[in-house]
Amino acid sequence: MKGRESSMPDEAYWATFFGPEAALDQLLILDNSPGNIVEFGCGFGTFTMSAARRTAGSVTALDIEPEMVEAVRQKAEAGAYDNIQVVLRDFVTDGTGLATSSQAHAMIFNLLHLENPVALLREAHRVLGAGGMLSVIHWRSDIATPRGPSLDIRPTPEQCQAWMEEAGFKAIRSVDLQTSCPYHFGLLGRR
Repeated sequence: MKGRESSMPDEAYWATFFGPEAALDQLLILDNSPGNIVEFGCGFGTFTMSAARRTAGSVTALDIEPEMVEAVRQKAEAGAYDNIQVVLRDFVTDGTGLATSSQAHAMIFNLLHLENPVALLREAHRVLGAGGMLSVIHWRSDIATPRGPSLDIRPTPEQCQAWMEEAGFKAIRSVDLQTSCPYHFGLLGRR
């Protein structure tokens, strides 16, 4: 089941909205572990390759769109990333398919405008091990942006934080992404 649609632009235009390396410098916390990472909705792989370079563990990149899965699979093969597993999966309806407590970090970027964001956050909480981290990026709701879902379905940082708390996350903090992702806000939470 697809969530509320915000549509994807072409990849070159999409890439102009993010500085994945700088964003992950702030958001990808592995606490010196070689832990596994799950990426909910990998899209074009904007963050996938960068995440794979930062861990000795595996990156499970999930997406519901066959074209996105194939594009990321090709990038992983071309870059010889043997620690990326790209999976075609409706994780909103069917969950991740990952074992409980099997991940060190979960990335949920630009997805919390879904109709039931707490269910998605609970799935992230379930797959994270003790002390695991969740990073969230979402389109800002206080300004019009060149892309993204309509302003009326974009959550505020406060809403996202409340949903994260409801899903069981602790020590939630805001991350300033203005230099790496100027149209977005970021949050970190610990399991």
